[in-house]
Amino acid sequence: MGAAVSAPELTVDTTSPVPPYEQIRAQLTQLITAGVLDTGQRLPPVRQLAADLGLAPGTVARAYTELEQAGLVAARRGGGTRVLPAPAGPAAPQLLAQRARDYVTTGRWLGGSDQQILDAVRLALEPS
Repeated sequence: MGAAVSAPELTVDTTSPVPPYEQIRAQLTQLITAGVLDTGQRLPPVRQLAADLGLAPGTVARAYTELEQAGLVAARRGGGTRVLPAPAGPAAPQLLAQRARDYVTTGRWLGGSDQQILDAVRLALEPS
């Protein structure tokens, strides 16, 4: 198991229309799904990450709660918040659907139309 993710890997733009908790959630999701954070790896304690990023603990707690609801992490009292193994089988399509809903929500929050959101997905699907 690797060390916990550090705050320098995470950034929050307080001038962005995307709420800080969503920025944290999205960045941690990317780190987890890309395999940068290993299964069992511990995330920093809520208060520590909040202090490192200059945010309220509730902001980080909300991001962690959403990650837990998405099945990416598990929080245990006294054991911290740890990365869960990637889902396999029937859970994977459900997780993909949740990520799609999250993307659409963020796209609309940024003022994107449905067509702009679909165009961005099509562009992301094109080979590099």
